Amino acid sequence: MSSYPTSTSASGIWQLGDIPLFIQDGAWPTPLIGDLAVFAGGANPATVNVMDYVIITTLGNAIDFGDLSVPLFGVGGLGSSTRGIIAGGGNTANNGVNTIQYITYQSKGNTTSFGTLNSGARVNNTGTFSNSTRGVIGGGEGASPTYPLTNIIDFITIATTGNASDFGDLISAGYTLGGTASSTRGVFAGGTVPGGKTNVIQYVTIASTGNALDFGDLTTVRSRVNNGQVSSGTRGVFAGGLNVSDLSSNTIDFITIASTGDATDFGDLIADTSSTLGSGSNSTRGVFGGGNSNSNVIQYITIATAGNALDFGDLTVGRTYPGGLSNANGALS
Repeated sequence: MSSYPTSTSASGIWQLGDIPLFIQDGAWPTPLIGDLAVFAGGANPATVNVMDYVIITTLGNAIDFGDLSVPLFGVGGLGSSTRGIIAGGGNTANNGVNTIQYITYQSKGNTTSFGTLNSGARVNNTGTFSNSTRGVIGGGEGASPTYPLTNIIDFITIATTGNASDFGDLISAGYTLGGTASSTRGVFAGGTVPGGKTNVIQYVTIASTGNALDFGDLTTVRSRVNNGQVSSGTRGVFAGGLNVSDLSSNTIDFITIASTGDATDFGDLIADTSSTLGSGSNSTRGVFGGGNSNSNVIQYITIATAGNALDFGDLTVGRTYPGGLSNANGALS
């Protein structure tokens, strides 16, 4: 039997007589329109299943989007202009999961099952990025009790549900990497490797498979770089993290994605953060949400112009380790 739609979920079979009543009551489901950034999961301090979103082109507080299938922190976020992907993460028992979930940006609501990661459970912020067709997930920690680091890179075809496939390997096993991309090249940066925190930037060609290659170095050694790509298509941005002395960092770096080389200082976050920020962008503005002490702060930058981050608004729930995804970053154009 078909289920009837509700004001928050338009899927199902509508009875014609209900439509004018929903419109009259202001409850007719209105598709989301615009450049969206979604912040998924996190911890406050308990792990949460919250997803909230902002319209990147405006300023203001986040709005509830729906829920993850279960509470998770440290998920990897990516997507196309229509579908957002949430991969892996840590559950309430601090164990990694191998699930992949998806949302449809235009319709607020809870996640739907997509498939599973190729390389097993991943927790603590895999590095992620995508173009409009393919999503890439690299590194991460495995399941308890040993939490082994992995160097495996997986990929998915965003429009088609199913399990991830093997793409290649990172230069070194690691987790809490940042990720950004153009439509052709994906870049991982920073993280923690077996020898400690790293400043290494590495890249792959998204349309092909193969191992990551050296790109250059971040301006500082750090892990827990922002989760969710901030990219104009030409310039990629990495923000925050935990430095080599285990101190919070407010550093924002940028790279020119098409040209290998070291990152350049962009500016500073509003405050230091050692807890990974959720992030997203359109081709002109990047947004970062969450952080230390269950922060609810959302901050933004103009990608083409170096400078310090500015206040954007607040998350619906302050939290650490949210994932980030967006439907309009520069890799999707």
